[in-house]
Amino acid sequence: MRDFLKKTGLIGLGVTLGILLSVHFSAVANQESKTGIPYEDLQLLAAVFGKIKSSYVDPVPDNKLIREAINGMVRGLDPHSDFLDGRELEDLKVSTQGKFGGLGIEVNSENDIVKVVSPIEDTPAFRAGIKAGDLIVKIDDTVTRGLPLTKAVDMMRGKPGTSVTLTIARKDEPMPLVFKLVREEINIKSIRYKMAEPGYGYIRIRNFQERTGEDLVQALKSLYKEAPLKGLVLDVRSDPGGLLSQAVSVSAAFLPKDVMVVYTEGRTPDARMEYKARPRDYLGSSAGKGLFGKDYLVDLPAGVKTVPMVVLIDAGSASASEILAGALQDHKRAHVMGAQSFGKGSVQTIMPIDATHALKLTTMRYFTPSGRSIQAKGIEPDTAIDDGRDVMRIREANLDHHMATPKNGKKATEEETAKPSSPADDEEKENIKPVPPVRFEFGSPEDFQLQQALNQLKGLPVIAALKKEDKKNDAETAEKALDAADAIDKP
Repeated sequence: MRDFLKKTGLIGLGVTLGILLSVHFSAVANQESKTGIPYEDLQLLAAVFGKIKSSYVDPVPDNKLIREAINGMVRGLDPHSDFLDGRELEDLKVSTQGKFGGLGIEVNSENDIVKVVSPIEDTPAFRAGIKAGDLIVKIDDTVTRGLPLTKAVDMMRGKPGTSVTLTIARKDEPMPLVFKLVREEINIKSIRYKMAEPGYGYIRIRNFQERTGEDLVQALKSLYKEAPLKGLVLDVRSDPGGLLSQAVSVSAAFLPKDVMVVYTEGRTPDARMEYKARPRDYLGSSAGKGLFGKDYLVDLPAGVKTVPMVVLIDAGSASASEILAGALQDHKRAHVMGAQSFGKGSVQTIMPIDATHALKLTTMRYFTPSGRSIQAKGIEPDTAIDDGRDVMRIREANLDHHMATPKNGKKATEEETAKPSSPADDEEKENIKPVPPVRFEFGSPEDFQLQQALNQLKGLPVIAALKKEDKKNDAETAEKALDAADAIDKP
């Protein structure tokens, strides 16, 4: 059960690292502590270190012991603080910039098989004809059965120009399909959009990257070129978050100038900040414009500020997604629909330690314009829509060492800062069921919550829950894929 919680919690947090609320680098990494040095505790640490060095069954390198001690110290604070090495820092860069060498496939793991969620347009996978629903049974000579998803992703990524061979099992295809692909630099766009119905736009934000605000402007311009919008659905379901500046930018696109979007509270003076719908709070080097550069939001179509809106959220909407939903909800700019969000109401600051290491440390809590803390609570939708996916309740509040919700919007006490699991929490965890994978593409005609959002905008009746029906999953196809993988391995 503990392993399951760790894995699912990581998914909820955006193991792709898109879940970071703020990625700004602190120039002051070594502030002096106001308290004395805890000599007795340090002596205890040294004593344990010595015992392991002298008595553990196998020799252990000093750097491994020290690294694990640091990891334990940092990860024991809360679920989001971490000690990062070179590889993890590179992954962080990928998540915020949206660029990497690879094939252009979104994947998840199902029935111990790597499943294609969607190929990204104009990438090697897309051009080769790989389709959503395909099951990847081999990567080069490695069978994916039981392979951790992160390992499979690592194997598919690589230096542009290098090749990799995927063996695919596809439903209704009698034999596995083999694709030899050449990796390219993949630029992931954080925004997808379309006209869901005549006059009703649909914009999906997958995560908040460096150019999300600018990409939103282009999406809105394209939609308004087709026709003046009578309604707009903004979809941040399963969006794990990203850059704070971009959450402010997207919020500012729909809100009046200079209104509050989010504010933060922390121990240090520079942790107490207000972010408003104003250029200085969303422009900067991360947006590629500079503090005094062009404000791309001035080019928005006039109707954007008043078009009726629905924001879709679910249990995977975290961090920056919750800032956006909370701001639009507090200002009564949009109707929020879907399921209760994840509940990550904290800000992580990246503090460089040296050239290859950094500390990702929780330094602030954030609050919606009305003073609501999202920490461990999440955003409650104005209208709950159950599409059958939200049967599990793993959110921030289910994670070990999660920070408690501060009382009355004030700074948390020391006892509230890190909340270890209690017997009641453990009992709740035992009743948690895994969430079923999405059986449809967000924004497709099969998207029940989207259809209800459109009904809301049209003034039509909204259905609160999808009728429960017995649906076949991909178990049969997955089993065939496993058999195919086994057969491929046989001489």
